[in-house]
Amino acid sequence: MYYAEQGDLRAVRAFVAARAEKLGLPAARIELLLLAVSELTTNTLMHTDSGGHIRVWAENTQLICDVLDTGGPRTFGRAMPPARSPGGRGLAIVERICDSVHSITLPGGTLVRICLNL
Repeated sequence: MYYAEQGDLRAVRAFVAARAEKLGLPAARIELLLLAVSELTTNTLMHTDSGGHIRVWAENTQLICDVLDTGGPRTFGRAMPPARSPGGRGLAIVERICDSVHSITLPGGTLVRICLNL
């Protein structure tokens, strides 16, 4: 699914929730997935000049979600910013609520793959 503006994020969340439910992710885990997807897609819209693509599927015992955009490399393994910090928590939150997170730099962009155990 392609998204390009803030108004698309509701449709993205609906798409991801429907796919996750169909693929067997428990409801509580769907909420975590939606939080992670919201953080990643919002980052796309805040930090790039274009939209992004999202896809969701299951493989073996994991639900996998790719978020691809034209942004630069993402750094994971950071400490959670202090509560008084005005931002910078998005990727730290994603990393803490997903079972695994990977970032792959591609020609013209970056793919972030998040995985949740089914």
